[in-house]
Amino acid sequence: MEASTTKEIRLSGGTIRYRDEGPKDGPVLVFIHGFLVDGQLWRKVTAETTAWARCIRPDLPLGSHAIAMDNDADLSPKGVAKLISELLEALDLEDVTVVGNDTGGAITQVLVTEFPDRIGRLVLTSCDAFEEFPPKLFKPLMSAARGPKSVYGLLAGTKSATVRNSPIAYGWTAKHGIPDDVTEAWVTPALTDEFVRRDIAKLARGMKPEVTLDAAAKLAAFDKPALIVWAAEDKFFDPELGRRLAAVIPNSRFELIDDSYAFIPEDQPATLAGLLAEFCGIQAAGKVPAGTSPA
Repeated sequence: MEASTTKEIRLSGGTIRYRDEGPKDGPVLVFIHGFLVDGQLWRKVTAETTAWARCIRPDLPLGSHAIAMDNDADLSPKGVAKLISELLEALDLEDVTVVGNDTGGAITQVLVTEFPDRIGRLVLTSCDAFEEFPPKLFKPLMSAARGPKSVYGLLAGTKSATVRNSPIAYGWTAKHGIPDDVTEAWVTPALTDEFVRRDIAKLARGMKPEVTLDAAAKLAAFDKPALIVWAAEDKFFDPELGRRLAAVIPNSRFELIDDSYAFIPEDQPATLAGLLAEFCGIQAAGKVPAGTSPA
């Protein structure tokens, strides 16, 4: 478990925690995680990128958040995207490079098409897109998540590390595994707080292909630089989804990462950090820190 300090900020739908690390005068990277994880997903990547970038990692209300949101909070994909936009405004961040993964990639697509003003660059790593929201393997879970009781029933087994490491939980998200203390921290809020489970149910109801299909149609008008990074062995999101995104976004390029499942930040953090450095113009300036491995 990482030891970085989290801060708290009040937004329209409630209070969220976030990490703010790295030089304040560097490029700004904002990392958007997916369902039932938090900002720790990016800990290995930011261990490298904080040498040259200001790195913001919010713990969004996507199921592993320690502070339940307000009862009337909008936790649809657009509602969560709005919270991210509010965070950028509250921290007075401009020309942001936003980096999304998994469900966070779908929300990032909504963010850059609905609230684009503070976005300078877009990075999508293996994530929901087009008609795949949620991915096929998790559609039954999301359909069954109708309230706090049903969510608890679905997640009760994750008290066990064996279950957490199985394909029905995190087992197929990272090829090289995730530490048990990290996955335990990810499931604890949902297992211990009925209001977090309420938030999960609200979130699940908003996961619909119409959301990502609409965002994809609008991405054709997104004229900022974009980088699409996909895991070659992804078990949830076929690399063809990434190629389709790259074909839709005018100023984009596609990179395929070997030896990784969907959680590229877990499996190949150095490669991803190197790609981010190059994408932000750091490599060309000779500023890539030692240990960063460009692809």
